[in-house]
Amino acid sequence: MIDVCLLGTGGMMPLPQRALTSLMVRYNGTSVLIDCGEGTQIAVKKCGWSFKPIDVICFTHFHADHISGLPGLLLTLGNAERTEPLLLIGPKRLQKVVNALRTIAPELPFPIEFHELQEAEEEFRHHGLTIRAFRVNHNVTCYGYSIELGRAGKFDIEKAKENQVPMPCWSPLQKQAVYEYEGVIYQQDMVLGEPRKGLKLTYCTDSRPTDSIVRNAMDSDLFICEGMYGEDGKEEKAREYKHMTMYEAAELARKANVNELWLTHYSPSLVYPEQFETKVRKIFPNTMISRDGRCCNLKFEEDS
Repeated sequence: MIDVCLLGTGGMMPLPQRALTSLMVRYNGTSVLIDCGEGTQIAVKKCGWSFKPIDVICFTHFHADHISGLPGLLLTLGNAERTEPLLLIGPKRLQKVVNALRTIAPELPFPIEFHELQEAEEEFRHHGLTIRAFRVNHNVTCYGYSIELGRAGKFDIEKAKENQVPMPCWSPLQKQAVYEYEGVIYQQDMVLGEPRKGLKLTYCTDSRPTDSIVRNAMDSDLFICEGMYGEDGKEEKAREYKHMTMYEAAELARKANVNELWLTHYSPSLVYPEQFETKVRKIFPNTMISRDGRCCNLKFEEDS
């Protein structure tokens, strides 16, 4: 199971009831944060989650509404007596940008590790999660992210017997890739069936529609995508500033065959985004017009 909370849904500037962009994902005692706009700390407190388990922060790009909350969050983590390393992932110049922001947070009791994205697509493993970064199309270098949790196949007693795997190995091999018994190495795939469907979350803001978004969001359980504009006549503005309308996001969700779409990153002028829900759902019926603090638990099919 993966816990998901959309902490902030605002774009460009915060509003009284709309913090700037941020998403938090929890799994098995660790947390991943994507973007850290102004108001992120307050949003975390409102949803009752904790800062301390955050081990990775992924940045889509370096516009202020996506990173301006970082210095305060770093200070909070330091005041919580964190000593474990914190990994930051983002486009080129990540270390330079973060070190500039750290002018007001110069001394921390934990090390910061940086990974600057170089390729159009890159993949990381973290505590059982696979994090995939993919380049999108904004007016600065910008990435979307997919987070996946794989699921091994079920134990197959007939397969174990066919492969002559001793019974004392059966239980360990359901939990680990290899197991040594009486001097012989046994592999997990000797006792398990085909991998089962896992969980997948895809997050994308600040981009025009691209094939890379469709490809990386394909079959996601949850697709969180910007819907900057909903009003008629905003299409040209979306193209000029390299953003998306709600309807373009819904079309991406349809093409990618996702299970559910959450819209986010609204323009400050979009005071009541819910008024466009009916129109958007004509394109992709399972669309949610998100507000700050929207949470869910992504569960494996058998557990849902």
